[in-house]
Amino acid sequence: MLTAGTRLVGLLGSPVGQSLSPRMHNAAFAALGLDWAYVALDVSPDSLAAAIKGLVATGFGGANVTAPHKLAAAQLVTTELVSVNTLVFEGDHAYGHSTDAAILAGLVAENPVVVGGGGSARAFLGALPSARNYSRRASWPPRVEGADLVVHATPVREEVLFRLGPGQTLIDLPYPESVTASAAREAGAHVIDGLDVLVAQGAAAFELWTGLPAPLGVMRAAVRS
Repeated sequence: MLTAGTRLVGLLGSPVGQSLSPRMHNAAFAALGLDWAYVALDVSPDSLAAAIKGLVATGFGGANVTAPHKLAAAQLVTTELVSVNTLVFEGDHAYGHSTDAAILAGLVAENPVVVGGGGSARAFLGALPSARNYSRRASWPPRVEGADLVVHATPVREEVLFRLGPGQTLIDLPYPESVTASAAREAGAHVIDGLDVLVAQGAAAFELWTGLPAPLGVMRAAVRS
């Protein structure tokens, strides 16, 4: 139940109805006894600037940014990044961060590939500066031979975009899992699915907003229930 003192966090995107982020973050807030609430807000590209200003003005604690707004949001807030997925509001100011690539923590990537050209792909390219990049707007099809880590950062779920095998790791951003990921798993590749990616980036965002360690077990259970 919302109260007069409830701190709000929003999700800015279009569409947002399928997002599991509200379930995940609200479970995390409840687990720590925080009077916070996370709400999904469907915002058109033309309304993004006004939406961010409105959240700041009404005292929101922060926001997540999802497709198709990650690149545009970076132009509207204080950040040095080209793509942001997390906003932190302090006073009347909005600061942009990216937690999209948090799943990379602890992974070794000597020959990485990023497939995709949107905001999430740009975030992973920033975290993996040596990565080769493939997208339909630039270089296609993806060449993943010899890659030890491949990031699938397109929204395509029903088409096998490339094939992996033993000794290779796939980070598959879409959820539910893409057929590219299913084929990779069947062929012996290690697959990190989109729900694991969601929890990793969500936990990092949670800590930026609250300053508290995220309850990872609660968040994982919420998205997989």
